[in-house]
Parts: sequence; C-alpha cells; structure tokens
Amino acid sequence: MESVTARLVRRFGPRVSGWCAEAPDLLARLASQWGLSLGESLPDGASSIALRCRLPDGTPAVLKVSPDRALMAEQVDMLGWFAASGRVPSVLAVDGEAGAMVLEEIVPGTPAGDMPAPPLPGQWSDLLAALHGAAPPPPTRVLRGRCEEAFARVGRRLAEPAISARMDVTVWDRAIQRCDRLLDTEATTVLLHGDLHLGNVLDGGAERGLMAIDPKACVGDPCFDAVDYVVAGAGLEGIEARCEHVAAACGFDGDRLHAWSQVIAPFAAIAHLGSGGEEPLIDELLELAR
Repeated sequence: MESVTARLVRRFGPRVSGWCAEAPDLLARLASQWGLSLGESLPDGASSIALRCRLPDGTPAVLKVSPDRALMAEQVDMLGWFAASGRVPSVLAVDGEAGAMVLEEIVPGTPAGDMPAPPLPGQWSDLLAALHGAAPPPPTRVLRGRCEEAFARVGRRLAEPAISARMDVTVWDRAIQRCDRLLDTEATTVLLHGDLHLGNVLDGGAERGLMAIDPKACVGDPCFDAVDYVVAGAGLEGIEARCEHVAAACGFDGDRLHAWSQVIAPFAAIAHLGSGGEEPLIDELLELAR
C-alpha cells in the first residue's frame, strides 16, 4: 500500500493517509458485500484504487474505490451517459457511501499505448463516432472549464528543474492563448470523453473494438477527443503525418486539429520530461509547441 499512499497523497494531500490505511478493510468489506473474489491490483490513476475481481458467477470484473466519493459518483453518471455507445464498461454495482463501484472488465484490455501495433486512425474514428453520438445530459460541463483546470494543475509543474530547463512560461502562455482562440471559435460541439489519452483506451477485442474508461465528460469541440492520439504520433510516424491521417479518417478540419495538437504538445512534453522520456520525442513536442 506504500506506493498507493504516495500516489494518492500527491492528489489529495497528507490527509488521505488515514483513508489509505483503512483501504484493505474497506476492500474486504466490499468483497463480502458483493460476493467478490479479489485479484491483483490494476494500474490506476491518481485518484483511486482498482483491483481485478470475479463476481459470484465467475464473471471477471473490476472493483474501484476512491477517497473522493463525489468523484466516483460523477464517474458513475458519466459512464451512464456513454453507455448506449457500447464503448465504455458497464457499471455492475455501486456503493456511494463507500466511494466504490464494480465495473465490467474489458478483455483483453491492453491499453492502446501498449498494443503491439498502435491503433489505426480508422479505429480511433470509430471510437469517437460512437462516443460523440451520445446526447449530452443537461446541465453538464463545458470544455473551457476542463481546459482551465488542466492548465492550472499541470502548470504548477513548470517550476520542476527537469521541466524548467527545457520549457519556459512563454511556451505555456502561447498554449493557453491558442486554446482560448479554439474555444472562442467552436462551431460544432458534442459530448466529449474529455480525457482520451492512450492509457484510457483499451483493446476490447475484434467484436467490440477500442473501449474508453475514466471519462471526464464535457461538451465541446469533437477534435479534442482526437488530439491525444495525434500527439502520441511523436517519435513514430510523426505528429504532422498522424494529424493528417486522423483528420481524414474522422472528417475533421485538419488545421483545427493541428492547432489543438499545438495546445496539447506542451502537456505531453511535461509528462515526458518528468519521466525521463526520449530526447528526439521531446524535441518534436517542443518544436510543435513553439
């Protein structure tokens, strides 16, 4: 639990340590409550613990718990908004008081970034068409708020030595200005997943195709759900080439998708600089950001 505690403390602060200490008892209680057989931990984000499990009938599932009960309730709602698309896991059980839910396990479930061959633009287009076909429930969040939160949260990392040595405030401010221009000129809006990086897209097999997890749903420019995949072309076929292919596959304005990639490139560069990423890849991201 030490690594889990460290991860959650980064998100919630030292006060979450008490919740982490009690988490094994909470997981045991939930397993008893729902008749689950618990398995190994899954790689998870900054705000929750996720474990493989099996339902009483042997069906594979995922148990997810978080100290942020409101966040978990929001996740349940968002998954419900996208349920008709068939491209998100089904919610099988919920305990709002415990901040817990049981989800269908996606099989084989390989994250898109770890698939033997990167997903093709057509596969990403099919995923977006299904997700964006969902009707947004009123009221819901808008992309501007999602972007403002991300710039505020990630922008704090500019002071880290490994990042400040390669990226200055000018690059970050330019990204904010580009983002504002794109938000001011939105012509078409859809219900977005809102956090569709390659770690939140799983291989659902030949029948189901790519599947999305952990939405941060908001209403906004459909290009936004394609841009993380575009930027992930850095170090492979290149961002410019992938942008062109994705725009054609999705029927997006190529110039607009490219402008979004300039907004997101600094975020990707910060992630790679903080984790010791490969220099040529970082150079490509910073060049695009400038």
